[in-house]
Amino acid sequence: MNQVSAETRSVVVEREIAYPPEKIWRALTQPYLIAEWLMKNDFEPVMGHRFKLSGDWGGVDCQVQAIEPYTTLSYTWNYTHDDVAYNLESVVTFTLTPTQAGTRLRMEQVGFRPDQKQAFGGAKLGWQEHFTNLEKALARMD
Repeated sequence: MNQVSAETRSVVVEREIAYPPEKIWRALTQPYLIAEWLMKNDFEPVMGHRFKLSGDWGGVDCQVQAIEPYTTLSYTWNYTHDDVAYNLESVVTFTLTPTQAGTRLRMEQVGFRPDQKQAFGGAKLGWQEHFTNLEKALARMD
């Protein structure tokens, strides 16, 4: 795994969601559900599994780094572009903490270089939108 230097920045989104960790975990790890709130994918909840998240704009190459059911999910999030300045090597980690009202879901994406202001800004906005879509997907789930 790549070293993340102290000069990199992180995007953190935390939200209290009124569902138990088990339900949120399903939305984070089942490919058809991930497609509803994040992107099309070939994800498998298996340590070391390589997968791709695909959108209209292209996609990101990922690999599962950590998986502790109902608690932690972490994977690389690497975006390669013709313009090397846009290349991003990062790690996304979801942490689920049970609360009285449901679950505190925390997402941290680490690895944004100081010159990646556009990617950093896009991730800050994008993850807020993804979390909103996740909540809508959870509301539709059994």
